[in-house]
Amino acid sequence: MLNNPDPNLVNDDLKPVPEGERHWNVLSMASLWVGMVVCVPTYMLAAGLIKEGMSWQQAVVTIMLGNLIVLVPMILNGHPGTRYGIPFPVLARASWGINGSHIPSVLRALVACGWFGIQTWIGGAAIYQLAGTFFGAGFGGADLPVLGINIAEFICFLLFWGIQIVIVWRGVESIRLLETLAAPFLILMGLALLGWAYFKAGGFGEMLSAPSQFDAGQPREGEFWKVFFPSLTAMVGFWATLSLNIPDFTRYAKTQKDQILGQALGLPTTMTLFAFIGVAVTSATVVIYGEPIWDVTVLLGKMGGGFAVVVSLFALTIATLSTNIAANVVSPANVFINIAPQKVTFTMGAMITAGLGIAIFPWKLIESTGGYIFTWLIGYSALLGPIGGILIIDYFLFRRTELDLDGLYKRQGPYAYAGGFNPVAIVAFVIAVLPNLPGFLKAAGALETVSPVFETIYTYAWFVGFAIAGVLYYAGMMLTPFGRGSLDSTPQK
Repeated sequence: MLNNPDPNLVNDDLKPVPEGERHWNVLSMASLWVGMVVCVPTYMLAAGLIKEGMSWQQAVVTIMLGNLIVLVPMILNGHPGTRYGIPFPVLARASWGINGSHIPSVLRALVACGWFGIQTWIGGAAIYQLAGTFFGAGFGGADLPVLGINIAEFICFLLFWGIQIVIVWRGVESIRLLETLAAPFLILMGLALLGWAYFKAGGFGEMLSAPSQFDAGQPREGEFWKVFFPSLTAMVGFWATLSLNIPDFTRYAKTQKDQILGQALGLPTTMTLFAFIGVAVTSATVVIYGEPIWDVTVLLGKMGGGFAVVVSLFALTIATLSTNIAANVVSPANVFINIAPQKVTFTMGAMITAGLGIAIFPWKLIESTGGYIFTWLIGYSALLGPIGGILIIDYFLFRRTELDLDGLYKRQGPYAYAGGFNPVAIVAFVIAVLPNLPGFLKAAGALETVSPVFETIYTYAWFVGFAIAGVLYYAGMMLTPFGRGSLDSTPQK
């Protein structure tokens, strides 16, 4: 029980989860990750790396390494969620201040809204392909001005959007149930797709000896290292979002063992498996159709009609649904609740997320692999890396895992800092982001040329931001009154 919390800082969604209400075990956490990992963007990752110059083996290993790396901050940031039962926006109050916590949480929420839109577009595309198997050629109608998609595509997009809205009304526990039920089904369907490719292409030998470099025949000599490091950063960036708000889920875990083992079993293993499935099936399409088809929704459309295609598209819809609701609704909903706890509910926060997901025109974000990997994934990792560095350094090194739980819900307490903002966190964040800004502007097309130094720095965007912010934050908190003041008023256990 909280002791006299500020009513403007707490409601039922933000208060700590009592130990008796924490029902998530190892299986629940692992299923959560299986449900989030099995989606079209995961399937597309390896093929996207191959198009940039990697062999299929290099692409799969790069994805595996990226996910082993991001597993570390995922587990570390999950610790306070399980220990104190608090969500990400509340945890951020310790390092950023009661009001300053809105900065990292809103940045995380905006990225989630972007991902929500992307996944909703993919889910709508699955419905569109499914409808096409029944209505045949000519289905779609005229292109809509400005949007750049046809009428049927937009209707299917809105239909899938509506399906998700219906589900989120039931709250977080229904999401756990959805992930638990979906996980074994999704693994089975992924293996079934791999089996289809195996038999149609004549075995793995034929599949994986097909041109790995889809555009040029073979990986380009000397190109691997140029692609590897930005790609590794992008793979870390893929789940850098969840590495921040993972307390939104680990707060429901029974023990630290459940959250650690569940994440370790669910994240890197499933990402590696489905990266292999994606690249193997895409390679098989070179043998089967004479061209690489790296978008699974397009592939299923080319298979023609039949019960198998209907089941496959249904599975694709479930995969996208399970990923989107868990990964891209819970976090921004909690963020919007944190902004106005007495006015915003989980459902209302989800509605705001859904609205922003439409407004960003998500189909334009993933229209090319280069823009998807090197602008979108690396770009937001440059923002989220510094936030992760500040959170982890604050909790583990500066506070040694000791938080004033009551103080997190009071404006006048150890986390008041200066007007509710921690200047140390804000300065560390800004300085950590600046070195990556020129490289991002170049990748986004806003600048034609930048110094090679900035291009190299941008290659390691998440790592650079994490390290700079972490070091500056720790030094600032140790040397300024803001750090000493927050420690002096924190109860020690």
